[in-house]
Amino acid sequence: MRFVLLCALALPLLADEGMWLFNHFPKDQVQQKYTLTVTDEFLDHLRLSSMRIGGGSGSFVSPDGLVFTNHHVASDCISKLGSAEHNYMRDGFYAAERSAELACPDLEANVLLKIEDVTAAVKDASKDAKGADAIQKRNAAIAKLEKDCGAASGNSCAVVKLFSGEQYHLYQYKKYTDLRLVFAPEFGIAFFGGDADNFTYPRYDLDIAFLRAYENGKPAATPHFLKWSADGVKDGEPVFVSGNPGTTSRLSTVAQLTFMRDVSLPFGLARMQTRIVAANGFAAKSADNARLAERTLFSFANTYKSNAGKLIGLKDDRLMARKTTFEKRLKSAVTNDPKLGAEAAKVWDDIATAYKAWTPFEKPYEVLEKPAAQGSTLFKMARQILRLTEERAKPNGDRLPEFRDSALPSLELSLYSPAPISDDLEIAMLTQYLEELKALGDKEAPVKAVLGGKTPAQAAEAFVKGSKLKDVAERKRLAVDRNAARQSDDTMMKLAILLDEPARKLLKKHEEAIEAVETASAEKIAQYRFKIYGDKEYPDATFTPRVSFGAVKAYRDKTEAPVPYATTFGGMYHRAGPQDPYKLPQRWVDAKASLDLVMPFNFVTTCDITGGNSGSPTVNAAGEIVGIVFDNNIEGLSQVYVYTEDQARAVHVATQGIVEALKKVYKTPALLHEIGVPGT
Repeated sequence: MRFVLLCALALPLLADEGMWLFNHFPKDQVQQKYTLTVTDEFLDHLRLSSMRIGGGSGSFVSPDGLVFTNHHVASDCISKLGSAEHNYMRDGFYAAERSAELACPDLEANVLLKIEDVTAAVKDASKDAKGADAIQKRNAAIAKLEKDCGAASGNSCAVVKLFSGEQYHLYQYKKYTDLRLVFAPEFGIAFFGGDADNFTYPRYDLDIAFLRAYENGKPAATPHFLKWSADGVKDGEPVFVSGNPGTTSRLSTVAQLTFMRDVSLPFGLARMQTRIVAANGFAAKSADNARLAERTLFSFANTYKSNAGKLIGLKDDRLMARKTTFEKRLKSAVTNDPKLGAEAAKVWDDIATAYKAWTPFEKPYEVLEKPAAQGSTLFKMARQILRLTEERAKPNGDRLPEFRDSALPSLELSLYSPAPISDDLEIAMLTQYLEELKALGDKEAPVKAVLGGKTPAQAAEAFVKGSKLKDVAERKRLAVDRNAARQSDDTMMKLAILLDEPARKLLKKHEEAIEAVETASAEKIAQYRFKIYGDKEYPDATFTPRVSFGAVKAYRDKTEAPVPYATTFGGMYHRAGPQDPYKLPQRWVDAKASLDLVMPFNFVTTCDITGGNSGSPTVNAAGEIVGIVFDNNIEGLSQVYVYTEDQARAVHVATQGIVEALKKVYKTPALLHEIGVPGT
């Protein structure tokens, strides 16, 4: 029977497909295609040299804690360190000496030290339970595993759910919370081409930044680091990418994808569009407003374009037909299996029924709970303080995941950040949120109590200006006392309290209606797939460490025009113009005559990546850095659902171009020497 299933369902992975676990990498597959032997030592060194940082990825590139990542991954730090007098986003930054390196206020990095399979411990905890009770028991088991691991090791521990719950692994991380800015180019060259060129190719972006990890006030000792390639990237070369892909939906059912296509993605895009309009309106009022809003606008625009690309992918009939055909074959194989049968195949119907029933609740759930007041730092902090005081009073296993003991250090790093908060930007973002609440209506939210007879703009101003949460000491005072938080006269805390009950009700309903079904039905589907494919599959991405492989490879666009594997400095100067986003920083204009105009700048590969891979090191067969991931092309956005190699590409910055820029444009001999560039 298993042979029949394999024949009926054979859907072999394309040669370069896969966001693979470090402890389950397809060495034979790489050997077969690229005649490369991937050793455990190679993978271990790559893992220990790589990191999750901020909302993306990075790597160590020297024994003294030097971190290499994207400008847009580090931009939150760069923006918060700036001021009207020192606009590091606009002008760039370089610390020629370590004493000049600037501490990021709330950035952390995590390096994966150890992986342990804890599937039995998690699943056994809920083997006799169903629905929400099963979720609660598994969560309690997970919380205990994480807490015990942290207490025993002194490290940060997290249980990772894989294959929809078919497997659970315990990841042990070394955490760095003292990160300091070393180098960042101007935003104008890091994001050359702006939103117009975002998720496209050819590209001409120096999307890089260097930071340094410190421990006990001194540069961290990092014996595992990636060496800089002396030769740089080459056409056709096999490469590896180590990073933290955010989320994929390759194992999702057709019903789940249909819900994303018809409900969640369109509503999320509409919400994001209104925020982009509001942030642009704020930025247009003054140069300082533009500086304050720059990071927010970049984040909003990037999210919007990424999700729009995902929606386009789901509206592609070919993609959905491929998914539908595969699901029918899998369902038929289960039905015809004498040990499973038609009753087992009903799990697909259970998922479809659950999402259909949930659809009317998605809009209020997103507005009130996830994600609520996007763009408002003060509201986020108020909700965190309120829930922290309430969740901490519960047993660790009964808490919401983000408030478990294992998660508190990261939460507190963010909550107690000393970074400045702009009242005016807060008012603009909160106004937009209150408009959403008003449109939601009193049936779903206490709109009248929130607005109090004011317009959304008037209410937002009152909530922001009446809050003391910009003061770190006030946040700390409220966060340790449940009564103080609940009885606070702080206006933002009052708003958080007004919205917490209806938000929690929807959170509970989502757990019962969607999460419980996914725990039961989606896990069964994963079991069926796992039985058929075994170790030939990889789990959906979970913003945890993975490794991909591929090759540097040109392609043809939709018009069949050839697209080169690499762009050059000459191409960038040809594309440059007098207006943003194609206006080059002045130092690039001045340096043109000294640059090698045929030097590779950006390049593309077939490596399998998605959001979260930004900042991932790209290494050659020797484990040397030849580039850094910063984007997909537009054709690659739908890879969140299915991998293709025809036109989809990962986009990287080439190390040759980085060295050329550091030498001749920025003149950073100390930095070049530290990364091992000869002659510096």
